[in-house]
Amino acid sequence: MPASPSSSAQAAREALAVRLAHLARDAGINGRELSARCGWHPAKTSRILRAKVAPSDADIRAWTAACAAADQTADLIATARAVESMYLEWRRQHRDGMRRTQQDVLARNAAARLCRAYTSNVIPGFFQTASYAEALMRSITDFQGTPDDIADAVAARLARSRFLYEGGHRFVVLIEEWVLRTRIGTAETMAGQLAHLLTVMPLPSVSLGIIPLGAERTVWPLEVFYLYDDHHTVVETLTASINVRQPRELADYARAFTGLATSAVHGNAARTLIRAAIDALE
Repeated sequence: MPASPSSSAQAAREALAVRLAHLARDAGINGRELSARCGWHPAKTSRILRAKVAPSDADIRAWTAACAAADQTADLIATARAVESMYLEWRRQHRDGMRRTQQDVLARNAAARLCRAYTSNVIPGFFQTASYAEALMRSITDFQGTPDDIADAVAARLARSRFLYEGGHRFVVLIEEWVLRTRIGTAETMAGQLAHLLTVMPLPSVSLGIIPLGAERTVWPLEVFYLYDDHHTVVETLTASINVRQPRELADYARAFTGLATSAVHGNAARTLIRAAIDALE
């Protein structure tokens, strides 16, 4: 599994490695003997124990068999899969196209009462128009070289917008001003997207803040992140999405969001920035 910038993912990998080490110790065998029983090189055992590589299902079955601990196989495999889900490469998620990932996010939005979003690159998905989403997904698919199911993926992404109008959901969003001026698709597409922001701003479920280019900041520009209620944060990087559930890290992202919000403008001041970005397209 690729190295993750999330300390919670690394901590989980290390905890799994400790459990595997304890199995070997309880069985009274060292790393070399375990490797021989598993039929692989001792270096592989070392990498697993140092949390440098994630064991596969087959690796765990071999490990527990070597330690006469087959009763723990299922639990360890489930644990390893949970660790792997913390750091998900986009190419892996999109190996069959983008629709499935969009459906997963749809389910996440459906379950959350409060979604706080900070975006520093594009308009968040639940605010996107069809043409903007299509242009963006076209760029992503071309960059990743993954299958083209853009029409279905766009439909799944746009389905999220219904939560803006249904009761029980709240969206508190912060967008960097340069996102308004970063053209995705044609000028017409971008103008339509910006106009749509003006349309959703008055909704009771929406709080939209724009962080001006010249704003004094207490928190520097960050990677895109979404906080779902108080128990799950998704961080988006170029290559992967990172699922954060460790309480200390959740608190850090919540504190960062609060700090970013102090630099944002809302209401008429935000509308002025959006209209200025529309005017700049003409």
